[in-house]
Amino acid sequence: MRIFFVCTGNTCRSPMAEALFSAKELEGIEVRSAGIFAGEAPLSRHAQTVLENDGIDFSHSAKQLTRQDLEWSTLVLTMTASHKEYLIQNYPEASDKIYTLIEFTHGIPADVSDPYGGPLSTYQQTYSELKTLIDKLVDKIAE
Repeated sequence: MRIFFVCTGNTCRSPMAEALFSAKELEGIEVRSAGIFAGEAPLSRHAQTVLENDGIDFSHSAKQLTRQDLEWSTLVLTMTASHKEYLIQNYPEASDKIYTLIEFTHGIPADVSDPYGGPLSTYQQTYSELKTLIDKLVDKIAE
């Protein structure tokens, strides 16, 4: 299985999700992330801090989403409904494997909060939300 996390700039939410999932070290599952509108940028300083505080060592540079990324993936998980809609409009051939993370894990339409530009406490809240969602994702995949 190949899981692909998508957000806007690939500096906060999707790399944190990637790092959390990668830290599970699940056999037979690869994970990557990218942003719909990513430029060249490192992982957000606050995102790096919350990962390090949780003992997760993760090196990351923002990556722009490509068609090849979607072809590579088995499952595409976006952070928001607008990310999902953008992908479905631009890559309709992949629409059967695109979900929001919350939709896939909980069956409800909801967005992961965006900490971009906020204080460390906002990143900690988003990280906590992602941690719960990734645990649920792991359970769902194991079913």
